[in-house]
Amino acid sequence: MEKMNVEVLFEKIDNATDTVQQHANETYLDSLAMTLEVFFHEHVSEEIDDVLKHKLQSTIKDINIHTYQTEEIRKAVQLAILKGMKGTTQQQHLMTPETVALFVGYLAEKVTNGKETLRVFDPASGTGNLLTTVLGHLKNTEETFASEVDPTLIKLAVLNANLQKQEVEFFHQDSLTPFLLDPVDLIVADLPVGYYPDDVRANDFELKADEGHSYSHHLFIEQSMNYMKDGGYSIFVIPDFLFDSDQSDKLHAFIQEYAHIIGVLRLPESMFKSEKNIKSILILQKKGKGITAPKQPLLVKLPSFKDTKAMNDILGQMNTWFSANINN
Repeated sequence: MEKMNVEVLFEKIDNATDTVQQHANETYLDSLAMTLEVFFHEHVSEEIDDVLKHKLQSTIKDINIHTYQTEEIRKAVQLAILKGMKGTTQQQHLMTPETVALFVGYLAEKVTNGKETLRVFDPASGTGNLLTTVLGHLKNTEETFASEVDPTLIKLAVLNANLQKQEVEFFHQDSLTPFLLDPVDLIVADLPVGYYPDDVRANDFELKADEGHSYSHHLFIEQSMNYMKDGGYSIFVIPDFLFDSDQSDKLHAFIQEYAHIIGVLRLPESMFKSEKNIKSILILQKKGKGITAPKQPLLVKLPSFKDTKAMNDILGQMNTWFSANINN
């Protein structure tokens, strides 16, 4: 059977990355960044030594990545990143699962339906897979921004976006420090979970801990509100325990003051190895003049994504809810 384009492209990227890794003695992800740069520019840098240069030239001579569709490129790069992350990456750096990213894209399309132009921001972009997946669902994006502190991940994110011909302005910085960024219409993020180590910086936030380190996932929610237009939406992938932790009372009060809860969708338990790893999706709308809350938030416990009938039933109910409650 003939291989699918995604599989063919992944194999090309993977083979070239293995070549770089063996020759340069780098990690797979760092080697992948060099490979994607070669594929994007369609030539090998003069700075690379002759042996590796010759090997890469022979690898890329029979492929033109720009003949592939955007979604094929995104999926092939995603497979390569997943291979590089397997067994070596900390929990908070793991890539957002494909099905979750697609679902966030669906929700983004629903809450922004009717808006003529959009400014979109992901303050925890990692390799950019969640953001570029969401952009694939939006037809009216005017400007897109992303932030990531890890140098390898942001390099992969930039190349990922470039190969997909997505115009994204990246900030290489700690996302809990100030941005030179005007407020945006939509924020999407798979929230980094854990403690934020910079207590001095955390002191500037309302959601700082009274004692000890503050939760980074709480601070990310507050930071997102700082860069969101009145009436703008945020869609966060959150830990299921977000509203049950020891600092959750402050978070409840903060959200009640600054935002309307549009919905909470619990992801299928079958996706996660253990109960403590279960995640949900939280949709917020920033309060402002003339912005009213829905009569009833969208509260959904999602069935397995593999259960097509149950999923279609839920999507039908959600589509009805959005039609009745979201008017842009």
